[in-house]
Amino acid sequence: MTASLSRRVAAEFLGTAFLVAGVVGSGIMAERLSAGNVALALLANTIATGAALVALILAFGPISGAHLNPVVSLADAIEHGLSWSEAGAYSLAQLSGGIAGTLVAHAMFALPLVSLSQHVRHGPAQMLSEFVATFGLLCVIWGCARSRPSTAAFAVGSYITAAYWFTASTSFANPAVTVARSLSDTFAGIRPADAPYFILAQIAGAVAATVLFRWLVPSLPVVAKNVVERETE
Repeated sequence: MTASLSRRVAAEFLGTAFLVAGVVGSGIMAERLSAGNVALALLANTIATGAALVALILAFGPISGAHLNPVVSLADAIEHGLSWSEAGAYSLAQLSGGIAGTLVAHAMFALPLVSLSQHVRHGPAQMLSEFVATFGLLCVIWGCARSRPSTAAFAVGSYITAAYWFTASTSFANPAVTVARSLSDTFAGIRPADAPYFILAQIAGAVAATVLFRWLVPSLPVVAKNVVERETE
């Protein structure tokens, strides 16, 4: 039986809040414990993020599909897995959940609840990285949806763990996470002025991957609808 929209939206809010708390909180902890070793701090941040993603997708997938990402909801709406109004509700929940996750992470480490990031992430290489990161993420999601939906949590967690290291931007690949991290002047932050460019690149990457998979898998709209129905039964 499909969960009500209110329950699905609540799951998206809570899941995204935990995801961002994991990203920001582990970044703060990593920076404090790494004694200035940026590579070590990034490794710790990466492991925590990947592990949190797997756990959260497994926990909230049966309720809402565990998108935890507005561009995933956008892509699902394009392929008719969600209605546009549902995708909008999901996105608002994800954005507000992400902000809540940042506030909670700051509170846990006794930091000001909001501190606009000064971490510069700008330039063509960063934009290309976000396009590639998000394009790859949606390819993983659509590929798993077609063949092995039960493996999606592990595939997504593994991909994001890898993409932290093979992209210059450290693979935000998520507008809600991008907005939330702009409110954190910590290891995981992004300068607010740079966030819109990241978001545009993420949307472009998600749409491009969805269009590609519509060609690779002509039955993709049916696949998307069936996956949503199975995940929320």
